[in-house]
Amino acid sequence: MFEYNETLEQALRRNVDDALREDIGRVAWTAQLVPAGKRVQARVIAKEDAVIAGQPWFESCVVRLDPNASVNWLAAEGADVTAGTEVCRITGDARALLSAERSALNFLQMLSGVATVTRSYVEQIADVSPNPKGCAMRDTRKTLPGLRQAQKYAVRIGGATNHRMALWDGILIKENHIAAAGGVCQALERAQRLDADVPVQIEVEDLSELDEALAAGATNILLDDFSLDDMKRAFTLNAGRARYWRCRAGSTWIRCAQSPRPAWTGSPAAS
Repeated sequence: MFEYNETLEQALRRNVDDALREDIGRVAWTAQLVPAGKRVQARVIAKEDAVIAGQPWFESCVVRLDPNASVNWLAAEGADVTAGTEVCRITGDARALLSAERSALNFLQMLSGVATVTRSYVEQIADVSPNPKGCAMRDTRKTLPGLRQAQKYAVRIGGATNHRMALWDGILIKENHIAAAGGVCQALERAQRLDADVPVQIEVEDLSELDEALAAGATNILLDDFSLDDMKRAFTLNAGRARYWRCRAGSTWIRCAQSPRPAWTGSPAAS
């Protein structure tokens, strides 16, 4: 449908151009109050505890308006910082910094927020599984339009892993696909016939659909909003047939992480 699948680097450039164009338009009038050519220094200080994420977007906003500007990061990407921490120092043209400031900070704040919340979830499921591979927190495609790559980048910085990046990155058979295809088996067969060279995953809503999916040879299954008891039954029913499991159940996994370790062998997905 489109000419190419967008990379992180392409998305970053588009994000920065869109943000600056949106905010500045033809001219940043207030910046004109500052003498032309004036060089200044600025600092970014964290106002609350956070995981820092979004440095490439922040720096690109600044350098896009002043190629000679410099950003000295005092907190690394992915670092935990406390309120009051000096995150970076910027030197550059005053008009450029004042014009780039809001867009740059918007990216840094939004992506640090994603990374901070993500890390809190990752820490809650640390060591929750007796499986030697442990549990992995995964994300979804429920991102802000136009910021998919950026927000999924922040998820990785926070310590979680990405599910499929986009529709081109994998086949996820959901309830509407199952209904339109005529059933679980028919949907899986059609997906396999596509020979798309991407992962094929099916989402099941109850134990009956899980049994159908396993019988049809599914090896990658997502349990959609299963209760804790049904998740336990699902893992027993699986009996090692499916290689990968992504389990989504609202806040169930956070509750699991706060209670005695369940004998899971799968990877929960952030919803």
